[in-house]
Amino acid sequence: MTPGGGIPLVRASGSPYDLGHAHGEALAGPLRSFLDDSVGRLGKVMHEPVTWDGLRPRIAAHRAAVAAALPDLAEEVAGLAAGAGITDEEAWLLQLRREIMGYRKIRAAGDCTTFARAGASGPVLAQTVDLNGDLDDHLAVLDLAQPAGGHRALVLSFAGLLGYLGLNSRGLAVGLNLVLGGEWRPGVPPYLAIRHLLDTAGSVTEALEALDGLPLASSRNLVLCDRRRSVYVEILENETRIVAEAEVAHANHFLHPDFAPRDEINVFARNSSVRRLDAARAGLAGIPAGAGAEEYFGLLSRPPIRVPDRGDIRAERTVAAVVAFPDRGELHVRRGDPALTGTQVFRLHDDPPVAAGPAATGVAGAAGAAAAGAASRIGGGART
Repeated sequence: MTPGGGIPLVRASGSPYDLGHAHGEALAGPLRSFLDDSVGRLGKVMHEPVTWDGLRPRIAAHRAAVAAALPDLAEEVAGLAAGAGITDEEAWLLQLRREIMGYRKIRAAGDCTTFARAGASGPVLAQTVDLNGDLDDHLAVLDLAQPAGGHRALVLSFAGLLGYLGLNSRGLAVGLNLVLGGEWRPGVPPYLAIRHLLDTAGSVTEALEALDGLPLASSRNLVLCDRRRSVYVEILENETRIVAEAEVAHANHFLHPDFAPRDEINVFARNSSVRRLDAARAGLAGIPAGAGAEEYFGLLSRPPIRVPDRGDIRAERTVAAVVAFPDRGELHVRRGDPALTGTQVFRLHDDPPVAAGPAATGVAGAAGAAAAGAASRIGGGART
């Protein structure tokens, strides 16, 4: 693993299959290595044994739910598998790792702190990404364009995920927090739901409409931001509670009074979440509107918001920090511990993605395969 910098950028355009194929082809080696590492490192972070025989029924149930609700993303998973030279089941496992891990009431000291502000000076969404599994060595940014409408999205991805957080060319940014509650069941993983919002919505209002009715698999909080509005959306067993403010902040405990009594977070983890939320609110109040990314990174890099590496792969730590300016189409990213690494900047207004070739739409033969090989380009963001 190389700390900081060097984040791969995968650019692609075309049909859902095209996008997945380009993604998989560009990162085929790292994805194969990750899957071979204790079944995508699940064997290193879960307490019970992990076997493919045990995983297959759960993968199949989630896969069926996604295919029914979001068929375009199911087609993109198929493209990912073909491009990376992995099985369909392996490609689906990459989308479902968090759902398979489920939740325990006893948790570590971090799991993302997110804040956003709207306004005429320019909207901003910023957050830490706190995960277990040492996933900073499989971080990538996807620059994706679909022919319909000409929309583009910059998506932060880990180990083959089609979605995690990001922004789109229509001025919307989406972040997230893990919250714990209710029954987790086969459905659309929230990571894929976020990707769906970035693909289809041009505003917070449209994103909330697109989210309504999706059969989500698990509890989450989403933070949405555009020039006019910033909101957080708490999700618990397909119920939602929406809070809109000029500035919003969230950590890992439910804030809405309807959901707070159903929170399953352990008291010690809740104390950590409360401290991080208080620090985020206080720090955000001290950053002027129109501030640059580095001022926000200063807040994200300080404890308790920054969660350090304690040397335990099962424990969450800050594996990335992100500052997104959706109206400018800029995603600023620090990989690993944000207090120790530099910033890379990814811009939607840079050169457009390379068009996908005919092999991605099912045309066979050597010529098609060669065209597919040109369908993606790996680069790097500008360094600051």
